[in-house]
Amino acid sequence: MAIFTGAGVAIVTPMHENGDVNYEKLSEILEEQIAGGTDAIIICGTTGESSTLTHEEHLDVIRYTVEKVAKRIPVIAGTGSNCTATAIYLSQEAEKAGADGLLLVTPYYNKATQNGLIAHYTAIANSVSLPILLYHVPSRTGMTMKPETIVKLCKDVPNIVGVKEASANFSAIAEIMQLADGCVDLYSGNDDQIVPLLSLGGKGVISVLSNVAPRQTHDICASFFEGDVKKSCEMQLKAIPVINALFCEVNPIPVKAAMNMMGKEVGPLRLPLTEMEPQNKERLKKAMEEYGIL
Repeated sequence: MAIFTGAGVAIVTPMHENGDVNYEKLSEILEEQIAGGTDAIIICGTTGESSTLTHEEHLDVIRYTVEKVAKRIPVIAGTGSNCTATAIYLSQEAEKAGADGLLLVTPYYNKATQNGLIAHYTAIANSVSLPILLYHVPSRTGMTMKPETIVKLCKDVPNIVGVKEASANFSAIAEIMQLADGCVDLYSGNDDQIVPLLSLGGKGVISVLSNVAPRQTHDICASFFEGDVKKSCEMQLKAIPVINALFCEVNPIPVKAAMNMMGKEVGPLRLPLTEMEPQNKERLKKAMEEYGIL
């Protein structure tokens, strides 16, 4: 059974003005997400600024989230690293904390061969019992996982169950699903491609848009699964301008700006991320107003 079906939010990590994690605000936005129909929480991913959290903060945020969500919906913890030993440590600690699943980005910078990817993911999976989603985002990592590598991992390793696909390469994604014979739970990693990916047999999306539009993103998936593909497609297309604005600078710069515009007070970013450029912020504001969320 899939870890979740529908729209899982790649949730931001709120910060105080001094850069410390704002746990009180995190609790608020978790409650808003659950009330808004979000199907899963993905904590400490790219959108959660995991790369600038210390290991202690990273694990504290996972523990806090698991405790607050209290099994109402699944919590998937981002525990990937370009160091296999670090990914094992974070994954084991997330399992102890009570996470429902793990999201593991491919190694980046040092990268790996396809055999190296298989060895890396197999070692992590063997160290835990939680279900694991691979995370394929070559635009950030410089690392491409071949379709046959993804399928081999899902077939050969019992607790590797699927992939968050953010490559935008639909030929490769179709090949994954053709080779998979049902063994790969496929999730879109791109908000502008939810419906096309669902049409290839996807289970849902791991979404940045959900931070500001949880109900709408949930409904795109729910309508598709209910058989109303036309409505799902219309909602997808309506969201395109705001999605494009949410990615006009490096994520999560725009989504944090958007949430702050909405009065959610999620605070600043940690360096090297900087505040949104004024002209881009204006574009985002206009798109949010036209979409009806501001």
